[in-house]
Amino acid sequence: MKKTKALLLLSGGFDSPVAGHMMQKQGLELSAVHFSSKLVTDAESEEKSRKLAEFLGIKKLFVIDLSKELITISKTCEHRYYFVLMKRLMYRIAEKIAKKERCKFLITGENLAQVSSQTLQNLSVIDKATEMEVLRPLLGFDKEEIIQLAKKIGTYETSCGPEHCDALGPVHPATQAREGDILGEEEKLDTGEIIKNLDI
Repeated sequence: MKKTKALLLLSGGFDSPVAGHMMQKQGLELSAVHFSSKLVTDAESEEKSRKLAEFLGIKKLFVIDLSKELITISKTCEHRYYFVLMKRLMYRIAEKIAKKERCKFLITGENLAQVSSQTLQNLSVIDKATEMEVLRPLLGFDKEEIIQLAKKIGTYETSCGPEHCDALGPVHPATQAREGDILGEEEKLDTGEIIKNLDI
């Protein structure tokens, strides 16, 4: 029986590899995409993601460098909306990859207990950037639960170390973003052209 395919948004941190492992246990076949910002930080997260993909048995990993686009978002748009705008761009790119790879779902490690920008309201606005269903198996987990799972499945050591995804982010991100405001900010960006020009 052919497995249902899904695309995992894989960072170098604890959450996404655990989320991917959980969905593999549910019978999904995974490909993955890592969004690099190595011009802003370094290539450590990219290297960690490659190791994690290999450990999870994910045969196809796409690495997309969004450094320039994230710098543009941080300089051009209302800074408190940075994380929502970043995630919406990532989701659109992931959707393009997923459709090409014939994946039915996107999978993320997002959860409500940790990052102030990951509220139900913000996630609802982020979800509207894609037509695909987004699976979030860790939505109700706290950090300690996720770390314990990472230790259990063997991804903990690789995932250790600083996370740089907030390097350009605001100190006080918006927690209740409205879709209309986000769409207004996205008019300052040519996201369609960005996605079109990516070598996917």
